[in-house]
Amino acid sequence: NLGGVPTTLFESEMFGHVKGAFTDARQDRAGRFSAAAGGSILLDEVGELEPAAQVKLLRVLQDRSFEILGTSVTRTVDVRVISATNRDLGEAVARGAFREDLLYRLNLITLRLPPLRERPDDVPLLAVRFLAELARREDRELTLAADADDWLSSQPWPGNVRQLKHLVERSVLLTGKERLGAADFAFVAGMDEGARRGAADSPGTRTLEEL
Repeated sequence: NLGGVPTTLFESEMFGHVKGAFTDARQDRAGRFSAAAGGSILLDEVGELEPAAQVKLLRVLQDRSFEILGTSVTRTVDVRVISATNRDLGEAVARGAFREDLLYRLNLITLRLPPLRERPDDVPLLAVRFLAELARREDRELTLAADADDWLSSQPWPGNVRQLKHLVERSVLLTGKERLGAADFAFVAGMDEGARRGAADSPGTRTLEEL
């Protein structure tokens, strides 16, 4: 998850370091590219990379080589790189936030994942999957009622899969039911929407009872 890697730790995280390369480097550490050698590496949230880190990533993609932090020895790596982002990288290039040459290196083959609203048939399948995960975790029998499919498929899901998973988990926790129907999901979704509207109010403008 590149969005969670600070620029100051990018080289250590991706390429590794040797003991003593920097403060707190108490032992050698293999980087992500070394670990993925001969296989694949998924760079999630690649659009969040800072410019300094983009330069370092470009080199390993372009030359298939890198240096472990704290050494001057160049290592080569054979790895398939898969990157993912929810940003429009073309627009980021236009405003100078993303390197155009890096985009060209990443963009050899593009797979577009449509938003959830464009694939409503997937929604009940995902909901069943999330219910099954919860059932295993909580040792319960959890199922969808027949009317839940149509309701779930009809929603716009601006938050995509994360929003759907959030709703399924909250519905299980808040209703306490083993079989969840359209009314249960609609009730919890209404609570979430009310909370979002309430969050926009200034503190002290509404009572707890009103909220």
